[in-house]
Amino acid sequence: MSRAGAPLLGTTGQRALGVVAGLLLDRALGEPPDRWHPVAWFGTAMGRVEKVVYRDSRAAGAIHAGLGAGLGAAAGVALVAGAGAVLAPAGREVLRGALPVALAVAVASAGRMLRRTSRTIEEHLLQDDLAAARATLPSLVGRDPSGLDGSGVAAAVVESLAENTVDAVVAPAFWGLVAGAPGVLVHRAVNTMDAMVGHRSARYARFGTAAARLDDAMAWLPARLFAALVGVLAPGRAGDLVRLVRRDAPAHPSPNSGVAEAAVAAALAVELGGPLRYGDQVEDRPRLGDGPRPGAGDITRARQLVDRAELTVVALCLAAWWAGRAAPHTRRRDA
Repeated sequence: MSRAGAPLLGTTGQRALGVVAGLLLDRALGEPPDRWHPVAWFGTAMGRVEKVVYRDSRAAGAIHAGLGAGLGAAAGVALVAGAGAVLAPAGREVLRGALPVALAVAVASAGRMLRRTSRTIEEHLLQDDLAAARATLPSLVGRDPSGLDGSGVAAAVVESLAENTVDAVVAPAFWGLVAGAPGVLVHRAVNTMDAMVGHRSARYARFGTAAARLDDAMAWLPARLFAALVGVLAPGRAGDLVRLVRRDAPAHPSPNSGVAEAAVAAALAVELGGPLRYGDQVEDRPRLGDGPRPGAGDITRARQLVDRAELTVVALCLAAWWAGRAAPHTRRRDA
């Protein structure tokens, strides 16, 4: 507990208000250039840590993942402490509870970037400029775009919108509500380390295991909350969504990406998945959904769907803040 008996991480309502502010900041401003982006700084730092601790073993990878998660937690605690030092003397408890979460969520979210980049690729496809669409695709996904046709590029974009809305919108909101700024930044740290070392290459097959498993654990509930949101936003497809997530998601190598991608495939009535190339490695991913392969117009539909999902998260968090704000008044009347 902090001064005046307020919880260290603020009340649930204050954290909800912080999530709203953070998501709206990302919608308004987007991500800063890499030279000013804390996530980029973190990636650089963890790259240097990797050079020191790397061994071809799971134990070394666990040390790397633990140090990264600890750095994320320390940054979150510093945000909370800084807000407390600046705002508590002025008695601004609501801001003290909301501000650290708002800053953390704004740093960890990337919904604006996802929507903007997906729109750029869609425009290239509509202009029959496949080369430009392929050149832009690595901004969203790690797969080799050189052998993809227009439908393959569209499928990659739709899959990225699904997967990354979990990682860069729903998960930061979830962890902000549950554990404040430290929770948000631990998740962002773990997700960044998974992107750096969690893929199945010869170098990281063992070293990246801890980061990949931590990322799976932290995104498990957010992925399923996202699928539930998609079902609410596409009620006419809800039955198919449940059926296809149950049928197709378990075959996906990721326990969370499969759920998110199958849910979006069901909502759009398209088929995702299939063979992918990462450098010299080829993965035969399972097919997700029933329907035709997606085209450029399906990128629009997917972008609108995930945008509505983010706005629904904002609305739900506003409702949580309002409920928390009204509760003390109700208790005083009952007393």
